[in-house]
Amino acid sequence: MTSKPPNRHENQQRPMSAKAKRLLGYYEQELALRFGKRTVPNYLHDVGEFLGWLSERGLELTEVRSQDLETYQNALLALRKRDGKPYSIGNQHNRLSAIKSLFRFLYQRGYVLSDPTTRLDYHLKEFRLPRVILTEKEARRVLDAANDTSPRGLRDRAILELLYATGIRATELANLKPWDVNLEERTLRISQGKGRKDRNVPLTTAACEAVEAYLELGRPQLLRSKKTPYLLLASEGGWLHRWILSRIIARYARKARIRKTVTAHTFRHSVATHLLRGRADIRHIQKLLGHESLKTTERYTHVEISDLRKVIARAHPRR
Repeated sequence: MTSKPPNRHENQQRPMSAKAKRLLGYYEQELALRFGKRTVPNYLHDVGEFLGWLSERGLELTEVRSQDLETYQNALLALRKRDGKPYSIGNQHNRLSAIKSLFRFLYQRGYVLSDPTTRLDYHLKEFRLPRVILTEKEARRVLDAANDTSPRGLRDRAILELLYATGIRATELANLKPWDVNLEERTLRISQGKGRKDRNVPLTTAACEAVEAYLELGRPQLLRSKKTPYLLLASEGGWLHRWILSRIIARYARKARIRKTVTAHTFRHSVATHLLRGRADIRHIQKLLGHESLKTTERYTHVEISDLRKVIARAHPRR
């Protein structure tokens, strides 16, 4: 009998054996050393659903064969959201990546004699271009909208300038410390970024000026008597949660009368696109954004429809 595929909307995990629970505990300790606090719960959730699926079939984790994994992969293909639509291939890749990571850990530690995931191939992943990209004029309008000289206004200007200067991820931005900024060298150190990797990136003059003004006149007022170690602070001196950051960006996008949905990732996509248009080398952009694979960066090289319209208008015989 075929088990129904795992469902992310089921709040209760399926039961698993005591042995599987013990191995999962060891794996959780390993994850905590390798990944950030946002990644670990996602891995554990996906692995937990896989272990529950095994339990339904009467299989122990140490008994899994490559055929079992292929069956599970097919079950993922049949998985549907609440609205009846299938999950993306990327979502399936994430689930399988967690399982591959689990078995690699078990094999390296000697809990299993072989790694059954070595023959497991990912389904072809769909190619997606970034959905929202700001034009250079739109990006400038959003930045210029942050013209308040209050402590929060100075913080917001620093946030926007850092996003546009470096394409930094939202979590990386929130985790910055004051000592990560070197205003003399005009560099920013991003510690423990995605994949727990560090990188140093250059800062624009505008970003340096915004951060310097915030450090001198904004942060001390927001910090008050608290001992928060982070560079960018919430209004009460606490950590800048992602939802707070999202509201800040959206507020200035509205103020600049930008009708697009603007997020931290929008700035990330936009700076990559603008640098490419300025003839920056794609490998330099890869280093700036912290992409592990050049293929991830290459999606920005595809011609946009606006550029294509200009070519058609200039060169097509029936323009």
